[in-house]
Amino acid sequence: GRSIDERSPRIESRKVFGHWECDLVLGHKTKDDDVLLTLCERKTRQFFMIKIEDKTSASVMKAFDKLREYYGSKWNQIFKSITTDNGSEVADLSDLEQVSKTIVYYAHPYTSCDKGSVERHNGLIRRYIPKG
Repeated sequence: GRSIDERSPRIESRKVFGHWECDLVLGHKTKDDDVLLTLCERKTRQFFMIKIEDKTSASVMKAFDKLREYYGSKWNQIFKSITTDNGSEVADLSDLEQVSKTIVYYAHPYTSCDKGSVERHNGLIRRYIPKG
């Protein structure tokens, strides 16, 4: 995927709407536990939490397909870019570039500060939904 190093300084400035950070929040680290897909818009800090079936790339893409269907023709204005981590569950996210104008960036490994907004929100979620 495209490295976060290629991300425009314009996105870093948080002055333009439409640039999102993405992550997953897991309950237990078991195969059959619920998973939350979390998205945070960098400028407005608008936040989405979507329950998905499991921690697979297929479930993540299914959630994004539903979002694309919901927003329809507005998708490209709302989701200009998405920054996520390098986990296998988001490996197929770059497929969005084939079907829309959304650009997907992957953060440096083990560098949660590359997507600090969504990580902060995930920390707030953990106050109410602790691990395990």
